[in-house]
Amino acid sequence: MKGRGAEWHFAEKPILEYLLTLGYEFVDKEQHAALRGAENQVIFRPHLITALQRLNGISEQDAIAAAAELMRKEGNEEWIEIMRGDFARNVEGQATQKTLKVIDFQNPSNNQLAVTQQLYVKAEKSRIPDVVLYVNGIPLVVIEAKSPINHKDKNGEAFDQLKQYERDIPRLFFTNLFNIVTDGTTVLYGATGSPAKFYGYWRDTYPREEDFDNELHKGLWSLLEPGRLLDLLAHFAVFEREDGKVIKKIARYQQFRAVNKMVERVAEGKHKRGLIWHTQGSGKSLTMVFAALKLKHHRTVKIEKGQSSALANPNLLVLTDRKDLDGQISSTFENTGLPNPTPIKSIKQLRELMSTGVDGQTLISTIFKFEGSTKAIPNSENWIVMVDECHRTQEKDLGAALRATLPSATFFGFTGTPVKKNDKNTYENFGVVGEGYLDKYGIDDAVRDNATVPIHYTSRKTEWQIDEAKIDSLFDIWFADLSDEQLAQIKKRGVRLADLVKHPKRIELIAFDLWTHFKDYAKPDGFKAQLVAYDREAVVLYKQALDSLIASEYERQGMSKEDALRLSQEATACVYSKSQEDDKPSENQHKNEVREKLVTWYVDDTAEDELKRRFKERHTNPQILIVCDKLLTGFDAPAEAVMYLDKPLKEHTLLQAIARTNRVADAKKKQGLIVDYIGVSKHLDEALASYRAEDVQNAIRDLDSLRSELEAAQRELLVYVKGIKRTGKDVRSEYDALIKAIGTEDEWILFQRKVRNFVTLYEALAPDPCVIPMSYDLKWFANFLLFGKQVFEKKESFEQAEYSEKIRQMLEEHLHVTGLSTIVKLRSVIDGEFWEDFEGAEDESEDDKRAAALKKTTELRKITEAKLAENQHQYAKFSEKLKELIERMDDQQLSWGEKLRAAQEYAKQLDEEGKAYEATGMSFEGHALLKVIEAIEGDDVDADTQRQLAETAEQLYSDIDLAPKLWHTKEGLRKELRQRVRSAAHQLGCKQLKQLPIEIEQIAIKHFARSQHE
Repeated sequence: MKGRGAEWHFAEKPILEYLLTLGYEFVDKEQHAALRGAENQVIFRPHLITALQRLNGISEQDAIAAAAELMRKEGNEEWIEIMRGDFARNVEGQATQKTLKVIDFQNPSNNQLAVTQQLYVKAEKSRIPDVVLYVNGIPLVVIEAKSPINHKDKNGEAFDQLKQYERDIPRLFFTNLFNIVTDGTTVLYGATGSPAKFYGYWRDTYPREEDFDNELHKGLWSLLEPGRLLDLLAHFAVFEREDGKVIKKIARYQQFRAVNKMVERVAEGKHKRGLIWHTQGSGKSLTMVFAALKLKHHRTVKIEKGQSSALANPNLLVLTDRKDLDGQISSTFENTGLPNPTPIKSIKQLRELMSTGVDGQTLISTIFKFEGSTKAIPNSENWIVMVDECHRTQEKDLGAALRATLPSATFFGFTGTPVKKNDKNTYENFGVVGEGYLDKYGIDDAVRDNATVPIHYTSRKTEWQIDEAKIDSLFDIWFADLSDEQLAQIKKRGVRLADLVKHPKRIELIAFDLWTHFKDYAKPDGFKAQLVAYDREAVVLYKQALDSLIASEYERQGMSKEDALRLSQEATACVYSKSQEDDKPSENQHKNEVREKLVTWYVDDTAEDELKRRFKERHTNPQILIVCDKLLTGFDAPAEAVMYLDKPLKEHTLLQAIARTNRVADAKKKQGLIVDYIGVSKHLDEALASYRAEDVQNAIRDLDSLRSELEAAQRELLVYVKGIKRTGKDVRSEYDALIKAIGTEDEWILFQRKVRNFVTLYEALAPDPCVIPMSYDLKWFANFLLFGKQVFEKKESFEQAEYSEKIRQMLEEHLHVTGLSTIVKLRSVIDGEFWEDFEGAEDESEDDKRAAALKKTTELRKITEAKLAENQHQYAKFSEKLKELIERMDDQQLSWGEKLRAAQEYAKQLDEEGKAYEATGMSFEGHALLKVIEAIEGDDVDADTQRQLAETAEQLYSDIDLAPKLWHTKEGLRKELRQRVRSAAHQLGCKQLKQLPIEIEQIAIKHFARSQHE
């Protein structure tokens, strides 16, 4: 193992050393050529061939042929299935195809485990990942390591590099299970193709006690200990299809833990039940999928003598208590490729399938199909039942009927909300005495892991909130304009809550307030909202009020009346159940009008599915869904950021409803917000009191509590600027003073976190008036990050991309007003203004020289990285030169004038390299090809030969007949052009005939690719 620099010593070296203790064999870089055959290959072919022979007892010739076939596979999903055992081919001495094992799941030590570093993978853009793990010659995990000294921003650069690898060297990821980023202290992992927001920590090492030396060892053991890695591969990765996309998902630690507890319980056969609480939004449905995969396949499980036979080939029954949840679970199971899940359509079908005696079935049904059932089915001990939202299934003797039908089955109850303290039935039917939950993943766990966002609560229009204890007195006030006869008639039948909730003035005022809040809070970032109305009538009343309000606003903006009405109607949509009464006329005119609207705005199941699909998309209509009963449970829409409540929900229904807002979207969604118009806080307190305090203490927080947190966050930042006069007249000088106050890089990292916390709290509270006095501090500190990033890290900041639209607009205005936009703007060497910072620098103050030197270094870093991506051979020498320049900026022995001159000299060299083609008489493109040829051939051939090959290659790729439109997208044309280049190189006496055509093609794609429209 070799390496140098901080990344090697603090990250790569400790990783490799620990992996060796787990049983991995180190493969040195010098062995890569022999194991791969070519630099554009990634599989260690000898390892794969040996494994195929060892695991299957086949001849070397058959193993070589099988390996060749496998190396042609290019789909990640196909490779995962192959590694799980779905690979068969003809072999010597066997008439039919033989299923070939690629991996031994039950005996991890029977596999060849290897790890290597700095694997150079040749491609259009060649890349060198830090660490790659192999199992039987197959690259399974890629690790990108960054020094903790330079990268304390949660490995942002490591994520970027992994994305580059996946894009530029896709061959390495055909077989990939997941990736890891680490700074040598913490470990984050994510599935192939996952964006950074879906990378997570593995916090629980179940079943091992946490006796690790450090967090690095804990994370690596949790994910890469051979038995656990193979378990993840065998059962805990799925490909989910939705809206035409395929998304790979890998289990989180709570899913892995819960499933393995379930499998252990089934295998030991003693306790035939278990209760699992995984809070809403944390992937409970996916946990059930992973459970089904492992219970059915149990590839890593050895069934010992005396253990339960229920794992042999079990039947799975998945139950819900609602049709919509039944559809959701069925969809999840089908979309993730679970083999042959059967949705049950009738009681008759259910009993017939359960009574066939056929094992290995997976049935999905609602529990209501068991109503009245008392006859036991045969062989019920071979059924494993998973009940979703199990606390709702014990009513009307349904639980008893279920157990009468399946008396010897194993039952696992799942719930997304905690079980109430007094709910003895759920604990008795699904829990083990004294155990409580078999597995628990609570609200705080999910928020801490960024599996969900926190939920906050606020009240608005409190004068229109309703105290049910004062209905009569409120009625007298709100309905004072009714005639005595009308008042008497209503009071005779009794004043109802609905009378007050649907008061026309109340609907109108709340609609106005809601739309105003929505425009400020959610709409700028394309987020969506649900309005929970009192009943179906209230749904259409709100729809009518919002349509009128939004249309009037559009008309004031200059839109025609027709367009305004059409767009306003598209902005909101209603989802409710149909009633048989809707089509019937009534003698009451108001009822007739309401029924007409109910018919108008009703959507059937197909239209509802389309509405839900569009609602999940940002920046599209509908923006607000108006509901009363539907979509309050089991509806996942990460785009939903706010719920407006005008219905008195209670207990678990309330907890389930508010959780619609807790799904993770992107960095702009930092919380879910509940806006209360009905006065639901009283019911909220009652709901929370029904549960154990530790289960719900942070289920929802009053937005008022954030005000004190915002003030505290502001005070933490103001400590840094004591003694700095922030008048706004010379912001650059103010920022220079703050740079000195921060001082060290470690303090800079801490300072950034404090600013982000301040911005997050500000965003959460806006548009609350309490944030207004803090707006200047927000702009001043947030924009400082752009400046500080250049000073401390010599890098461009992309911080503002994570802010909400309303915050970004504020910051951009501040940049322009203060002149900061000129200070932080980065330029290219081809920009005439780039050189202005060097002009007259000797006469500038030391502070001005310092600012110029740091800004130039940041610009030059960005420019160099772009040039290296453009032509790594031509600009390779600048990679080392850039490191030297950055080191000079940190050299305390040099003056800032000297540092600025060093940056100027570097910039001149970079500029000269870009213009070098002018002195050669060659075109820019031809010269780029020449630099590649020079780097590859070296002194093997003379300069004239190298130039001749460059000109020949330029002619080939410039020829519209040989390289027509879109040639770079067609492998046949690309191959023919490479052959022509190889032939020309051979005739000229070049030596590197294999590498030259590939490298030349990479440059040709950048300079000679033609689009369809050229």
